[in-house]
Amino acid sequence: MSLASAPKRSGIGAGEDGTETVRKKLAELQRAARRKLADSGQHPAEWYRQPEKEMEGEHILVCLSSAPSNAKIIRSASKMAAAFGGRFTALFVETPDFSAQTEEDKRRLEENRRLAKRLGASLETVYGDDVPYQIAEFARLSGVTKIVLGRSAARRKLFWGRPALTEQLISYAPETDIYIIPDQNADSSYRPKTLKERRKADVAKNILKSGLILAAVTVLSLLLERIGFTDANIIMMYILGTVLTSVITSHWSYSLVSSAAGVFIFNYLFTTPRFSLTAYGTGYPVTFVVMFLTAFITGSLALRYKEQALQSARIAHRTKILFDTNQILAKAENREEIFAASAVQIGKLTGCDVVMFDGSGGKLSPPHFFNAPEDSGMQYDEEKDRSLVAWVFENNHAAGATTEKFPDSEYLYLALRVGERVYGVTGIRVGSVPLDASTNGILLSILGECALALENEKNAREKEEAAVLAESEQLRANLLRTISHDLRTPLTSIYGSAGILLNNEKGLDEESRRGLYLDIYNDAVWLIDLVENLLYATRIEEGRMKLRTSAELLSDIIDEAVRHIGRKAQGRRLTVEYEDELLLVKADGRLVEQVVVNLVDNALKYTDPESDVSIFARKAGGMAEVRIADRGPGIPDKEKEKIFDKFYCGQHKIADNRRSLGLGLFLCKAIVEAHGGTIHVEDQEPHGAVFVFTLPLGEVVLHE
Repeated sequence: MSLASAPKRSGIGAGEDGTETVRKKLAELQRAARRKLADSGQHPAEWYRQPEKEMEGEHILVCLSSAPSNAKIIRSASKMAAAFGGRFTALFVETPDFSAQTEEDKRRLEENRRLAKRLGASLETVYGDDVPYQIAEFARLSGVTKIVLGRSAARRKLFWGRPALTEQLISYAPETDIYIIPDQNADSSYRPKTLKERRKADVAKNILKSGLILAAVTVLSLLLERIGFTDANIIMMYILGTVLTSVITSHWSYSLVSSAAGVFIFNYLFTTPRFSLTAYGTGYPVTFVVMFLTAFITGSLALRYKEQALQSARIAHRTKILFDTNQILAKAENREEIFAASAVQIGKLTGCDVVMFDGSGGKLSPPHFFNAPEDSGMQYDEEKDRSLVAWVFENNHAAGATTEKFPDSEYLYLALRVGERVYGVTGIRVGSVPLDASTNGILLSILGECALALENEKNAREKEEAAVLAESEQLRANLLRTISHDLRTPLTSIYGSAGILLNNEKGLDEESRRGLYLDIYNDAVWLIDLVENLLYATRIEEGRMKLRTSAELLSDIIDEAVRHIGRKAQGRRLTVEYEDELLLVKADGRLVEQVVVNLVDNALKYTDPESDVSIFARKAGGMAEVRIADRGPGIPDKEKEKIFDKFYCGQHKIADNRRSLGLGLFLCKAIVEAHGGTIHVEDQEPHGAVFVFTLPLGEVVLHE
């Protein structure tokens, strides 16, 4: 608490308790400042003159292990990070011996890992055999300024053993501060295990392998002796057998026994006196010792390289899974594919059943199982785990198996999140065995990639929706501008013609009045067609255009459309021809009639008044085909693909100089395709255009 935030008291006698509290806080702040100055080794004036970048917080690194005292070291490092206001990282170095640790050690390591995470540490895992070198390299690359270790790491186990971890760290990273945390309960009895508890079947199998290799080497050595090979060649054969034993078996003890047995067998079979463990040659004891040490060292190195190769294979497998996850998620096109790909990769990594919940729209979807047996749904307690999953989704925190929240569940539930935004929940059937640190790190990376892919999919969908909305708004604006112009022109004409008739009807002759009436009629018909096209376009856009299909005579539909055209075709030659007047189609007669009206009206608008328009209907290829041809200028090839687009008017002008709204052909295509037919435009010879559309044939069912 600073002086400014200290509680104030009224009156002259401010109270000794409050003054004493403020004095203690100030003393604590002064001590912290002195520690900071002492660590920097600078004068106070120089420290205050440092740029802000040089005054950034420290980076504290604590090493994770399965030691019982590791929890105290983690807490001390956390307090140190809080005191310095710096970053806090917990590092675990996975060595080849990690796979040989007992379940108790692995459980304790997982508890220490969770403790570090709960205290705000960033968890990291590196792989290697040289622990101090891995720690020093991570500290150098990550900008670590202080390393916190336990007291056991500061002392040498035996006087002939390797230097203490602290000494090696000082040699690898001399510029980094190293802090040793004392512990009154020293871990003198704790030793990390380097050998798994193996089943008797595994022991017997390894013994059998070692015996067979030793027997094979002995038989081969006897053959070599008969051929005339020297003792040195035979000794090399037994060393080779020890190396093979180290590679095939699972522990160095078998290579040790194999090397000792090789010495005794060589002494018994190949030294003088034969078939005795005594040796007359004075150099044989040295030979035996060298042979034993050579075989043992070679076998130990072979076993160590095998363990490192296995560790490298595990690392490569996990890295490949993470790399494949990134590539697969990049190709996923929707949320379902993202969830499925992530679940498959998690199953490959953990070997466990996976259940996924999509949190789209703030609500959890039903569970989707992956890599699960057929009866997994029967074993899944949906009522019980549903509340657990909802808790994870709402609180953005892991729960379930191997955690402190709802530990009786068989599934470990983790949130798919980016920051504080949760996109779903994934469950992994781990049972009571927690995931090791390295697997858990890769798992969190996969979940992070999945959440990021979901966020990208959401952003892409919102961007697409925004683009569609912007396009819709643009189309709406264009439509309003077009309608305002197209409505104003005929309305002005109607208004002017009606005004002339009202004010001077008696002064006009019959022909003039009839011309004005005809203009009013044509403008009104044009407005009716415009409104009908707009209504149809609105129904199509909103998905409200429903077909009421029935068996209809195609000739009746076309005749009704020709009657509807009426006065528009006056003075024009419009011919209709049917190959079969009893041709039935399965269609909505009213909508197909509108198609014929729009196509004929389009032909009348864009052709000369002297040209002809023809309609021809026939049966073609299992469909009813209607061809509407004109003798106009035709349609250029580059416009044929665009002519059915909405609001596309082409380059040709209408004969009466009115602008087209560009909806007629768009409606024709929508109606024909809704019936399951097709529509296109062809060239008419020698000039002109032919619009061709097809409809499905209809059948009449007779009930006797």
